[in-house]
Amino acid sequence: MGKGDQRSKRGKIWRGTYGRRRPKDRKPKPEQARPPKAPRK
Repeated sequence: MGKGDQRSKRGKIWRGTYGRRRPKDRKPKPEQARPPKAPRK
């Protein structure tokens, strides 16, 4: 887990790439209106 790790945030910064660990937009997405989940049984 370091600069050479493609999946870590530090590795993404080092490589200059983006992804799940390092998203491009820093702003949190607004919550969309969706129906509540059905409770588990």
